[in-house]
Amino acid sequence: MKALLRWIGFEKQSKYVRDYYYTENMRSSIYMSIVVIILEVWMIIRMTRTILERNDLDRFMHYFEKYYSNYIILLANGIIMLVFAVKFIRGKAASRFIGSLIQWVFAIVCICFGIKISLNDYEKGEQILTFLTMTLFSLGLLTWKPYSAFLISSVSYLYFYYRMNEMVAFNTGQKGVTMATHINFFIMWISTMLVCLTKYNNIRIQALKDENLVQVNTYLSKISVEDDLTGIHNMVYFRTEAEKLLSYVTTDRENIIFLFLDIENFKSYNEKYGFHEGDGLLIKFAHMVEDTFKGSLVSRYSDDHFVVLTSIEGAKNKVGELSGEVKKLQKEVHLELKCGAYKPQGNESDISLACDRARFACNSIKKHYDRTIRLYDKKLEDRFQLKQYIVNNIDTAIENGYIKVFYQPIVKTSDGCICGLEALARWQDPNYGLLSPGVFIEILEEYRQIYKLDKYIIEAVCRDYRDAVDNKKAFAPASINFSRLDFELCDIVGFLCETVEKYNVPKNFIDVEVTESALTDQQDFLPNAIKNLREFGFKVWLDDFGSGYSSFNVLKDYHFDVLKIDMKFLSGFKNNDKTRPILENIVGLAKQLSMISLTEGVETEEQFDFLGSIGCERAQGYLFSKPVPIESLRESIAAGELKIAEEFIEK
Repeated sequence: MKALLRWIGFEKQSKYVRDYYYTENMRSSIYMSIVVIILEVWMIIRMTRTILERNDLDRFMHYFEKYYSNYIILLANGIIMLVFAVKFIRGKAASRFIGSLIQWVFAIVCICFGIKISLNDYEKGEQILTFLTMTLFSLGLLTWKPYSAFLISSVSYLYFYYRMNEMVAFNTGQKGVTMATHINFFIMWISTMLVCLTKYNNIRIQALKDENLVQVNTYLSKISVEDDLTGIHNMVYFRTEAEKLLSYVTTDRENIIFLFLDIENFKSYNEKYGFHEGDGLLIKFAHMVEDTFKGSLVSRYSDDHFVVLTSIEGAKNKVGELSGEVKKLQKEVHLELKCGAYKPQGNESDISLACDRARFACNSIKKHYDRTIRLYDKKLEDRFQLKQYIVNNIDTAIENGYIKVFYQPIVKTSDGCICGLEALARWQDPNYGLLSPGVFIEILEEYRQIYKLDKYIIEAVCRDYRDAVDNKKAFAPASINFSRLDFELCDIVGFLCETVEKYNVPKNFIDVEVTESALTDQQDFLPNAIKNLREFGFKVWLDDFGSGYSSFNVLKDYHFDVLKIDMKFLSGFKNNDKTRPILENIVGLAKQLSMISLTEGVETEEQFDFLGSIGCERAQGYLFSKPVPIESLRESIAAGELKIAEEFIEK
């Protein structure tokens, strides 16, 4: 039923579709009116010539009433229709009501003209082609809703039929129409209606297609410059507009600054209240930034990060105001606004670099609760250059062997013998010297390059094992740290399996350490990856236990072979009475869950003895050795400073 109603024009149409019909009719009206004008001018000239040739001027009023008046009325309507339609197409005629009225009048005048001329012709025994032509002309070229076309055509045909039926046929002298005329008339009416229906529905289909295309293009244009969550501009728009702004000669480059805004602790807010509440907070904050920096360029950078290109004057005060507004949004989770600022130097125009530097300045004051804003300066520039150097040179460092594997021994509390090694990366750079993991690990994770390093460490450890076995040297099982990003950016489990097979390393000689923080990001692929590692025969350790907020949830949701207790628990060993019972309970928990307990950060004999007394099975720390190259470790063993467990000594 709906399809039928739609087919005959009884449907609610969008503004776009209505406008589409109207525009199409205006275009058609131009062609129609031009044809009408030409024909009527020709008819007037022809009629005048005929009168003059027949010397029939004394009957001019007869001709005027019967012919000229019709030609002039139709000609005038054609001119009015043409003028309005051309103005509309050129965008100068906006009144849709007047346009529709002119079209209706034009169509009705055309049909009335056809009726009058054809009745005159029929009376003289000629064809009624003018009526048929004008009807098809008006209803076929213009697009009418089918029910309107039905009304117009039915009234026209019935009236014309009635008038013909009252007349006496010129050639037969018989009053009324013949059966053949009955049939032909009905066929012509049906044909007219079919033309109207087909035209209407073809235009409707095309209008809907075009509307859909316009909507898609509008949506694509919108999302190309607008952030889909907050509704403010995105980074595509920001970069484009910022580049334009910096290129204008009228821009006061000495008075502009890039700001990078970050809501500290937003991740904790999300975890506590859920993503829906978190998204709501971001939307509020986005519009707060826009309101605070009215007239400035504001965009969402990513996650809870936003960038602003604004005037230096008053920027610090505005950041302070915004910081106060952010604190009003917090609930039980403490929220802080952090802002990094970068002032472009000279003719700098690299927007991405400017944002990176502002972001770097912002990151430098994270966890510094006494600071809200930090300007990028020379000190940060040096650190930033090192960061860029690390990202740009990790491949070169791996290829040239600048990355070294250092090993820190893990000992049994029962006898102090080495029972394992932790493989740690060190970067011996020709320009910067020895780079510690604290310098480059976080940067490689930020730029999603960490998997390159970890794959290199896997291969280096397997190679060291093969060298030790082939040369009958001691080598204990080594644990390798995996980043959460390793599981996301590559098939790290598959690579590990391939590499141990390549070097013929027993799987009990390679353990995998996964930090507690990596497991709190609720990534779907991590549980399966850890399960696969254990099924393939690798031991999996939970590293840094107790350093985060979800320690016990992690123990509940995952299976581990070793529980590695964070070194912070030993930091207050002497002065904090709570340290000992907490450690004792953690070790007891590990036993109940069938895990081996290992405590890192051991620096004194007192700490080591205590761990042994509470049943902690393994220990690691500077008391035994700092991380060193494998050769140095072997020298310490040879010198008797360290002792390796008997089962790992090659006979």
